[in-house]
Amino acid sequence: MEFQVPNTLAEQIANYLADRIMTGQIRPGERIQEAPLAAQLNVSRASVKEALYTLERWHLVAITPRKGAAATHLDAEHAAELYDVYMHLLLMLATRLCERWREADRPGLLAAVARATERMARPDADIAAVVAASFEVMDACCQVVANPYLTEALANFKPAVSRAYYLSADTYRQGLEQTRRFFQQLPDAVLARDAEQARHLIRRFAEHQKALIRRALASGASVAS
Repeated sequence: MEFQVPNTLAEQIANYLADRIMTGQIRPGERIQEAPLAAQLNVSRASVKEALYTLERWHLVAITPRKGAAATHLDAEHAAELYDVYMHLLLMLATRLCERWREADRPGLLAAVARATERMARPDADIAAVVAASFEVMDACCQVVANPYLTEALANFKPAVSRAYYLSADTYRQGLEQTRRFFQQLPDAVLARDAEQARHLIRRFAEHQKALIRRALASGASVAS
């Protein structure tokens, strides 16, 4: 990702650093020093500091008094704990979605799911594209539910969850068929307003995903140690 000065400078710096952390270019535990980074990007230290606070909210950076910022660690145990919290947010989203969707929402929801499953079905599926399409489904659901607090909480988890997927890409790719089946089955439960079935599908899927990620990171796919 090439850095370009945008209208919202701090957010663009955060996105630039997030990309480097998610793809392992900035290693877990590696310090991110404000002054050298500001000089490298030709921006102010204040903008870098604001970006680091955003990354902390995204669970990609830990800021320690007198030590500064460093990329958070991501080993198998950290990934499992991350995914547990993320799963509970998804359960809440599914419950509200079953309650609140209207007939006018059906085409948009199904279109987002169709795009995601089409990408997953490709023999040479690109993990970044699959993850992005999966989040598009989540975003479409958030628009229907219209709970700003839940939407913000889920958005803050996107970078950290993406990072877990990227660092375990080979193992994650092996589970794409099950992921595709999940995305095909979930709309049926939602459109039937069957919240119990929707939560069951999410729990089963999340536990499968968590196991894949833990196995990949425990076997050395992570650069966390």
